[in-house]
Amino acid sequence: MLKQLQVERVCKSFVGLQALDDVSLSLSQGEILGLIGPNGSGKTTLINVISGLLTATSGKVLIGEAEITNLPAHQIARSGIARTFQTIRLFRELTVIENAEVAAVGVGASRREARQRALAALDEIGLIPYTDFLASTLPYGLEKRLEVARALAMKPTFLLLDEPGAGLNEEESDDLLNVLERIREQYNLGMLVVEHDMRLIMRLCDRLHVLQSGKTIGEGTPTEIRANPIVIEAYLGHPRKGK
Repeated sequence: MLKQLQVERVCKSFVGLQALDDVSLSLSQGEILGLIGPNGSGKTTLINVISGLLTATSGKVLIGEAEITNLPAHQIARSGIARTFQTIRLFRELTVIENAEVAAVGVGASRREARQRALAALDEIGLIPYTDFLASTLPYGLEKRLEVARALAMKPTFLLLDEPGAGLNEEESDDLLNVLERIREQYNLGMLVVEHDMRLIMRLCDRLHVLQSGKTIGEGTPTEIRANPIVIEAYLGHPRKGK
């Protein structure tokens, strides 16, 4: 039976700031949901709440019938949620494969199983030639891939990607698109993708969820979001004539 990640009426308040205001969304296994909106709209805050880096002020997060709201981050990871970060957080003094192994051990894998998971994830992401390289020696595009491989080694049900295409050129972005589509099919993952690269997000995602100032202002397919006047005004902008 396919699982579903559900965010129900989540609010997050900081001192003097309502970062998330009654946000609800759902994500099924095998689906890619894009989370878009202007800078400061609450996208990373929502990923941080789902993954346990921040506590929700109110609302619920569930995987199937199991509530995971405000559990410690390591428990949420073991429940089937893995994530990457907007700012790369690799163990730079470790090798590529050691980075992936650490992630697998962190969710309960034995050292032997962690090695197998790490090799499988690196192979899937195309990093086998770099297995024994120090993470600190990788070019930026491969660092981004290693973050995805490390998350994949955790064998998640749901993968939260915070700006995986940031800083990539067009060719690297196309490669990332192919990788994410392949691992979605291979592992039947549900993916929540925060991204500003509209070229990537419109081709990758089945549905989009749009935030502005912590509130949902639009939901739908990429085609529906492109035509949503509220989203156009707040974020996408009007295409120039002839475009």
